[in-house]
Amino acid sequence: MTTKRLVILQAALLLGLGAVFLLPKAPRLQPLGVNLALPDYVGAWVGRDEGVTEQEHLVLGKDTEFSRKVYTGEGNQKIVVTIVLSGQDMNTSIHRAERCLRAQGWTIQNSRVVPLALDAARHILRVTRLRNAHAAWGKDALDYYWFVGSTDLTPSHVERSIIDWRDRILKGYNQRWAYVSVISLLPDKTGAVGETQIDQTVESFIQKLVPIIHKPTVKYGT
Repeated sequence: MTTKRLVILQAALLLGLGAVFLLPKAPRLQPLGVNLALPDYVGAWVGRDEGVTEQEHLVLGKDTEFSRKVYTGEGNQKIVVTIVLSGQDMNTSIHRAERCLRAQGWTIQNSRVVPLALDAARHILRVTRLRNAHAAWGKDALDYYWFVGSTDLTPSHVERSIIDWRDRILKGYNQRWAYVSVISLLPDKTGAVGETQIDQTVESFIQKLVPIIHKPTVKYGT
């Protein structure tokens, strides 16, 4: 190796090491942005605990935490809420909802991002809304989901991954994301009007749930 190349290599190593010391000294895990314990009541909805399947435990990381309740409302309508809280390894704890749904036999018929107004201050929560069908069960369902970090919110797994890498590389910490899913089955032979009504019910439920489970550190869009 020539002297010139050696000097360039040494300079590059010094710059790299210097960049490490410029990273902020922050805790590896930031405070949680979500309350893992789901409430017993969301407005007039009454919740009961629901177990997580063995398959879900096997697929996700060992330090992944779960919370699930089934809420019953007027007319015996059911809404299932699940929170999945990541452990240290984001690759095994959190992934796209679409991946799990297809593995469980659901077909995703359409997907879109929905903005939900939360209060008079016009704070907005953006969520992904899926319409799913299960051929074996003969059932369709609406599934709303989003990701909650210590401060950040996103309806997108890709955006969550980008934020996560930004935090780890530039800020030296991990927000320890949570995935929140709110699902309601559609009644048999529901038409467009019936689906719209279920959408309105689920969205109203989310608007009541979010102030209970999100912590004050979470920042909303407007």
